[in-house]
Amino acid sequence: MYKEIHYKFKWNGVSITYDDLGEISYSLIKEGEPYQKAMGEFLLDWIDDKDYIPVKTSGSTGAPKVILLKKEHMVNSAKITGDYFDIWPGQNALLCLPGDYIAGKMMFIRSMVLGLDLDWVPPSSTPLKDLGRSYHFCAMVPMQLENSLDKINQIKTLIVGGAPVSADLKAKIQDKTTAIYETYGMTETITHVAVKKINNGAKDCFETLPNIKIEKDERNCLIINAPTLNNERIVTNDIVELVSDKGFKWLGRFDNVINSGGIKLIPEQIEKKLHSILENRLFVTGVPDTLLGQKLILLVEGKQDGTNLPEKIKSLKTLEKHEVPKEVLFVEKFVETVNGKVSRQKTLEKAGI
Repeated sequence: MYKEIHYKFKWNGVSITYDDLGEISYSLIKEGEPYQKAMGEFLLDWIDDKDYIPVKTSGSTGAPKVILLKKEHMVNSAKITGDYFDIWPGQNALLCLPGDYIAGKMMFIRSMVLGLDLDWVPPSSTPLKDLGRSYHFCAMVPMQLENSLDKINQIKTLIVGGAPVSADLKAKIQDKTTAIYETYGMTETITHVAVKKINNGAKDCFETLPNIKIEKDERNCLIINAPTLNNERIVTNDIVELVSDKGFKWLGRFDNVINSGGIKLIPEQIEKKLHSILENRLFVTGVPDTLLGQKLILLVEGKQDGTNLPEKIKSLKTLEKHEVPKEVLFVEKFVETVNGKVSRQKTLEKAGI
């Protein structure tokens, strides 16, 4: 099944068959830019005799690792996305993500499987800058969306992943005609298994895609059952609130939970409240404390200005008393993973914590 390419598939305007992929991949590896070489190596893996693909995880919640994904499951994922978003053969799509990780790879696979007319541009923070064409479907990270607001209406349906979409960015997209969805997923689920519309009829919870079932474990962490995408059920470290058998609210990461004086604090929920008064990137964490066990502190990216930030935070009415950081530290530049996510651990090490 994965050796079939839809007859309507085009790549930068040229019709491509399965037999063309070998020559194309060698050309990309030999003559291409780094982002093209990564895709060329992926295509070589796609046409080999193995039924799986080695894929790197992002490393946002631990050390990056290589996992094996079945090609059949990747095809299934493409079809599920096509069904959910009503994508049809002959429609056009834009690939503006790196080919090193699963999100970029899957935009290519979706196009081959669904028969899309795919434009492939170098990954950048401003992917629409020089493009005059309109597109039915595209995937971006939040930074790309932020930098494309003036032209985002050229895209009919946009999925956004890789990092949470901030409240500030959500406010900026409410007048856009594009249907914009925040995604939930990971490499192990072959990108998104749930989506949440965040403008023009925005939802407050994620909705799972077809044939995906969810439950919680004793930690209140999400368990994903997606037999067409993974032979094993996936136990995540994402703390969620289940609102139905197909819907959930994402609360934060179990790995980040802080136990301060016996009270369990979810950093992501506190950070969301703090972003109402701070535009800078930030995160809260717990550090050892003799009295509380863990003391809540706030790290803010940038240089300290003249404002009394601790007092400003204390006056924030949405924060509970135990959610007020005991200390505020400024770090000139947060450390990022290779795909642009904030590495909390390495940033703490940089700050000497």
